Parts: sequence; C-alpha cells; structure tokens
Amino acid sequence: MAKTVTAAHPIDAVEVPPSPWRQAIEDLRPFPGRAEMTWRVALLCALVTGTAMMFEIPEAAISCYLIIFLMKPDAVVNIGTGIGFLVLLPGLIAFLVWVVNLTSGSTLHIMAAIVINSCVLLYLGAATQLGEQGSVAALIIAFVLTLIVQAPFGDAATFALREAWAMAALPMILMVGFNLVLGFSPVTLLRDTLRARLAAAAQALETGDPARLRELLREGNAPFDPQALVARVLRFVPLATARQIAADVRAGFALMLAVSALPVDLAPSRRVALADHIRAAQAALGEGKAPPMPPNPPANSGPAEWAAWDALSVLAGAPEPEVVPAPKTPFIAPDALTNPAYTRFALKTTAAAVSCFLIYTAIDWQGIHTAMITCYVAALATTGETVHKLALRITGCLIGAAIGVAAIFWVIPRIDGIGALMVLVFLGCLVGAWVSTGPERIAYAGVQIALAFLLTVLQGFGPSVSLDTAQGRIFGILLGNLVVYLIFTRIWPAPVAGEVRAFFASALAGLARMARLAPERRPNAVGSAAAVEALAGKAEEALRLLPFEPRGLRPMPAREKALHGAVTEIEALNRAIWLSRDADLEHTAERLDFLAERFRGPAGEPGLCPGSGTLASLTRRAGPAPMAGPFGHHLDQLQEAAG
Repeated sequence: MAKTVTAAHPIDAVEVPPSPWRQAIEDLRPFPGRAEMTWRVALLCALVTGTAMMFEIPEAAISCYLIIFLMKPDAVVNIGTGIGFLVLLPGLIAFLVWVVNLTSGSTLHIMAAIVINSCVLLYLGAATQLGEQGSVAALIIAFVLTLIVQAPFGDAATFALREAWAMAALPMILMVGFNLVLGFSPVTLLRDTLRARLAAAAQALETGDPARLRELLREGNAPFDPQALVARVLRFVPLATARQIAADVRAGFALMLAVSALPVDLAPSRRVALADHIRAAQAALGEGKAPPMPPNPPANSGPAEWAAWDALSVLAGAPEPEVVPAPKTPFIAPDALTNPAYTRFALKTTAAAVSCFLIYTAIDWQGIHTAMITCYVAALATTGETVHKLALRITGCLIGAAIGVAAIFWVIPRIDGIGALMVLVFLGCLVGAWVSTGPERIAYAGVQIALAFLLTVLQGFGPSVSLDTAQGRIFGILLGNLVVYLIFTRIWPAPVAGEVRAFFASALAGLARMARLAPERRPNAVGSAAAVEALAGKAEEALRLLPFEPRGLRPMPAREKALHGAVTEIEALNRAIWLSRDADLEHTAERLDFLAERFRGPAGEPGLCPGSGTLASLTRRAGPAPMAGPFGHHLDQLQEAAG
C-alpha cells in the first residue's frame, strides 16, 4: 500500500532553474541504464583502439570519437547508423577524388573547395533534419583536404583518402558487430521507458513532487515511435505484442499527462487508489505479466482522473481508441530558403574553421590541427548554445587532458603492450562515457573528456610518453574555442530568445490544431500533446542558457521572466485543451494562431500587419482584446509574453 498521500503541487507552477553546480551534480547521478551504456561505450572504444594499433590505422582517437559521438542506447539505431556510414563512405571518397582532381593540386583551389563544401554541408545540416551529421561530413571533407594542402599532391591525396576511409570505416564496422552481440533491444528500451513513466506518475501522486514527472513529460513521445516501429517491422516480438507495446507507450504518456493535470484538491483517498493501481501495473510489467484491469472510475471523476483510469485500462489490454497521429516534421525546414539564420550559421562556422587552418599553417604548427575540428563540433545555432558548448568543451578538455597527462607520467611507462593500452583506454573512457550518457546539457562535456584523454594517450601505434603531441592538441582545442567565441559573439550574434520564441510559435500552432479536433478525438491526440510538451521542454532548456550569452544579447529581466512564465502557460494550455470536451474551440484556435504569429515576429512587434485581409481581421478580433472562458487567462499571459 502507498503511504499517506499529500496533495500534489501544481505542475504548472513556474519552475525556478537550479544553480549550475546543483544541476551538474544532479546530472551526474546514476539512473537506470546509465552504467550499462557507459561500460559498453568504453569497451567499444578499447576494441577500436586495439584494432587500430594492430593494423596501424592512424588517428585512432578520432575513430573512438565517432563511437562516443554516434553510439546510442538502441542497438538497431547503432547498426543502421554504422551500415549507413559504410554505404555512404565510398560515395564520399569518390567525391573527394573528384574534388582533388578538380583542384589540380592548386592550394588556392583546394581552399576554395573547403569553403564551398563546408558552407553547403553546414547549411544542409542547419536547414534539414541532417543536423549534426552535416557538420560531421563537413569536418571529414575539410580535414582530408587540409592534409592535401600540407604535403606533395600525389602522396598526400593517396594517404589522405586512405586515412579517411580507414579512420571512419573501422569504428562503424566494430559498432555494427558490437551491437549485434551486446546491444540493447528496442523492445527492452520501450519496456524500461514504460516502467519509468509509471514510477514517475506514482511518485508524483504519493509525494506531491512532480519534478520527475515533468522531466519525462518534456521528453515527448517522438523518440520512442521509431523504436516501436522497428520492433513491429523486424518482428522482435509477435505482431500483437509489438502493437500492444506501442499502445502501452502512448498510454504511459497519457497517464503522466493526466496525473499532471489532476486538481490539487482531489481527495487523498482517490490519489491513493490511483497510485496503488499504478504501482500494481508497474510490478506486473516488471514480472513480464499483463497489468490488472483497473476498476471503473468514480462516477464524479473529473476529466483528468477519468483519463488516468482510461490509460490504465489500455495498459491492461483494453482496446486503444483510434490514434490521432501528430503531424510529421518535414525533412527540410519550411523557412529553409527564407531564413538567413541557416546561411549565417554556415558562413560563421566556415570562417572560424578556415581562420584556424590559416593560423596553424602560418605558424607551421600542425600539432594544433584540433583547432579546426573544434570549430565544426562546437558551433551551434544560437550564441548562448555555442558559448555553453564551448564551456563544456574547455571543461571537458582540461579534465580529459589531466587524466591523460597523469596516465603518461604514472601509467604508460609501466605498460608495453597493446592489451594494457586497451585497458587504459577502457578505464579513461569510462569517465567520459558516464558524463556523455547523461542529460544533453552536460553530455558534450563527456565527449570532450574522452576525446582529450584519447588525443593525449593515443600517439602512434603503441604506448607513448611524449607530451609534445598532447600539448599541441590541447592548445588547438583552446585556440578553436577562442576563435569560435569571437566570431559567434561579434558576427551576426543569434540570441537565445529568438530560438525560444520559435519553439513557442511551433507549440502554439500545435495547440491550435488540437483545439480544432472534434471533442471525442482530442484525448486520442497523445502524439500532438506530447509534441507540445517536448517543445515547451526545449524552450525551458534554451532559457537556461541565457547566462552564457553576452549581456547585450540577453532580454531584459522582465522579458526573461515573461518567457519563463510562457513555458508554464503553454504546458497548462496543453493539458486543458487535451482534456477539454467543448464542442467548439474555433475561437481559441484562432487566438492561438494569432499568438503563434506574434512569437514568430520580433519581441514587441506584432507578427501580423494591419490591412492583410483575414489576418488583419484576426488581429483586431483576437489581438489586444482579453478573452473570457477557461483558457482566457493563459492566452492573455502568452500575449503579454509575446510583446
């Protein structure tokens, strides 16, 4: 039986961000699956190191970096990523051969090729769903072409292309094989996710603390839909079981959303009953059994309580209502050809990378070529994100380098074989992998800890105690950080507030679509509600990066407070609309569309111009005038935040 249950605090209370140190400590705490993922990443890095040493494949540290950067918990995703890279690599090599032949060995032409390829790939990464993969491709091509600039044309071209192939193919081959043997099944991950959701819902009911519940709600449901699809298509389990797992994941999210919307004054006895049944369902799933069918909800249950019991019925095997699918995210951003931010990002990153290349070429110090690599991996869309990542990179670099230098002084002199070096790499990568498997806000520090450690201890094709290479590579990382900081804070700086407003606009547009659904279909739009929660979570995470921005880019304190409040208002609206059974919410939908346009425009300026026909009419009707009804207060607060 559950303990005495206190009334839950409203989950829509304005969240006060913790201090950076407290947040870092929280992010380093263990959670289910973290240790298992950590030792798998470290072991795979050790295997890559040993193979590279035996076959004398250069740049083993970069090969390990690809493992740390690309390795995910889902074995199917890792296998698909590895095979995809292996399929694309020949095309990449053929493209490089064509570029090399096109430049005819001219340094000027090769530099032009670096700039053009970098700009195009970075633009595609920013304006499409390629994301960081575009930056990785730009990095590989630029790195190989700079090797050609530094040596005689024929020899360098052959060496550089062979190195690019081996450096990228080796970790992908091993990652595919490793995940076939020791990878996590998507079915296992989905069941773990479901149990975590049930535990968070029960904890919120029992303790009144919604922190864990809020964290899981802000994950959304999108990351788990592909896992459910793979489990069904590849027949990891019988088809009926795969469909039930997919329904359970949706029902688990609906349960969390319903629990978060329960009224504060709900009778403690009813909270206890709901929490007890959730715990019973969690225990049954942990034993591999079907959860027990819940009793009928009390006759006077409110919409949130009724939705919670309905979700538990689906978990117990009741038929799932027809799912209302969420809109698919387009591969190419709708504003790809009109938003200058994508082009500016590509130009700034390319300028930083080329500047670093020219610096270390002019002073003839190739040991600091990590400066150029830093530019591609540290650059992000907004100035706050970039500076935050630079801080993580510097911190991780110093920690990883310290571990590596300590190993050079006290460990490497006592080892003389590849096996002992593999053990050292395994132990060193454990530290970085533990951090990199944590929340996204600190994960990159773990990648950098491992990379700096590997760059320090992996020199040549065996144990080495030279500090020259380590010094150069660490200095290169710091130089790259400095160049990126100077360019991204002074040339077309992109404030975090602009990205936050874009998240708000997308969330409000999603709420408008949900409001236009028929009342009997809204409870089945779990995917749409999950997408709104995820956008609100992204906005909150982005707002936490405001302290990393230069003061001139930050919004005024009152505006910053309003933006934090807007996150809470959107989450409250999401729950209210999802649970609403009102037949006509068209006026609410129009007001939401208006606010979405306001957030797409600059702060303090309307997103719609008077005199634009229907939109002008909407501005006059839904703009300044307060709105009565159950959503009026939330909408008025959002209009104030929009400026």
